[in-house]
Amino acid sequence: MTSNLSSHNGAGVVTVPVKVSFKAQMLQAREDAIVEAVNRLLAEKGFDLMTVDQVAAEVGIAKASLYKHFPSKEDLAAAAMVRVLARAKTMLASLPANVPPIDQLKAVVRWMMRLQLAGEMPSLPSQNSSLRATLMANRAYLDGLLQVSDHIGGWIEAAQADGSLNPALPPILVLYTVYSRACDPVLEFMQSTGQHSDEEIVEFVVTTCFDGLRK
Repeated sequence: MTSNLSSHNGAGVVTVPVKVSFKAQMLQAREDAIVEAVNRLLAEKGFDLMTVDQVAAEVGIAKASLYKHFPSKEDLAAAAMVRVLARAKTMLASLPANVPPIDQLKAVVRWMMRLQLAGEMPSLPSQNSSLRATLMANRAYLDGLLQVSDHIGGWIEAAQADGSLNPALPPILVLYTVYSRACDPVLEFMQSTGQHSDEEIVEFVVTTCFDGLRK
């Protein structure tokens, strides 16, 4: 693994590759494994039921080793949320720019619900002072949340301007309606019945979210 440093000389900028040590690579690989395990456990159990012991067992390391990377359960959850926001930014950037904003918003909702149905969306409590304090102190989380919210918010305002979304609704209400699909309990319930495929469930909820329940 290498990274690049830029330096200047008389001819301009020279990019110099910097080799990352094997130890640093191993530490990063372990940290990635920890965050992936946390993500799975948060999706399966939720923050309150997940324990640090479970995370350590899932990764196959001692709890003392785990604490070298993340000092608390709250920090583990924050790292999982940072990872999800990074995935969200990548997904948003991949969407075609030449489609109506309402279709962009539907694509975001579909992506969130597919993650939840696949057991890859962290489940956090709506109220938890210690976790909230950790998230509010995490610059990567705040920056990621702001970037994602601004991106989606732009589509909401554009959709309201072209009449495909109700312009009387506060944009922040629409934004959090979109976000709430990532933890919608109807998804798990519908999946548990076995009567519909995951894609059918996604389309059902997209329809009710954007078109309501009227015929």
